[in-house]
Amino acid sequence: MSSTTRTITGTAAASVIAALGTRAAVRHWAGQSAGAAGPARRGTVGAPVPPVLPAGRVLNLPGRGEIFVRDSGGTSATPAVLLLHGWTASADINFFPVYPCLAGSYRVIALDLRGHGRGIRSTEPFSLEDCADDAAALLEQLGAGRVIVVGYSMGGPVGLLLARRHREQVAALVMQATALEWHRAPRERAVWRLLPLMDLSLRFGAGAGLVERILRQAFEEDPELGAYRPWLAAEFRRATARDLVAAGRALSRYDARPWAGQLDVPAAMLVTTRDRLVRPAKQRELAKTLGAATLEIDADHDLPLVNGAEYGRLTRLAVDRVAAGAGLVPVTSTS
Repeated sequence: MSSTTRTITGTAAASVIAALGTRAAVRHWAGQSAGAAGPARRGTVGAPVPPVLPAGRVLNLPGRGEIFVRDSGGTSATPAVLLLHGWTASADINFFPVYPCLAGSYRVIALDLRGHGRGIRSTEPFSLEDCADDAAALLEQLGAGRVIVVGYSMGGPVGLLLARRHREQVAALVMQATALEWHRAPRERAVWRLLPLMDLSLRFGAGAGLVERILRQAFEEDPELGAYRPWLAAEFRRATARDLVAAGRALSRYDARPWAGQLDVPAAMLVTTRDRLVRPAKQRELAKTLGAATLEIDADHDLPLVNGAEYGRLTRLAVDRVAAGAGLVPVTSTS
């Protein structure tokens, strides 16, 4: 495999790994679920033991397909947050450090997008617009009302499209490590042109091998992560090369510059200031376009991997800020 092929494969794998939780988050869940995932289960070779997650189920969206969703539930007074994950990830991989930071005060809803995780599989070409419409249909079926949309990386475009196409369902936006477009710079256009090579690499196992090496390094840094190795590996295997490449092509064509400034919703932006996948200048451009309150952190696109506890804290802070702007009141715990 050429060095160019390794570069694009590595970029895709990096976006997968960026969605992983962190040492602090894993310790949090390990302590929280000691009874359910104690030494006996951890010692079971190959057992896919996940962290503690909100309840999940498969729902049929009429005319669209079956979709997997996590839904923490709540009363009619509980404001809802919709979590939209990044390219090549799943909701659980991207957001398991975030779930406990929002649970209790908000109804947390997280779906696997088309072609990712346990999301809808379709013979139709992948489109970000379809992802946004899937989310809208899901929210209607759940009776979630107006929601705060959190979009990480690819989830950002899906969230913006949701606000554009289904404005009545979106109360506020929280964008994270994302941009208005990814094809303006020559380097970006060159990367997208190499998607067919990435497809071949993934089909012949190069991507899986790279992911395994990166995971192994993470586990060496913190053995606590090893408890979830089978679960993480299983989550990664849910997506196919065909689906990931199709999603990448859709991202390469995405451009919200003509219309994003017309979205009149409270917004916040989490900027990863050392991001090598989505340049900070692009993130700040999106924040300016949306008139978003901006939070910044000295981190790369792998923020959820290297500092999940801080990622969760900043996500909660951003959600609280836009909730106030939208007139939504988080539920106060009485425990």
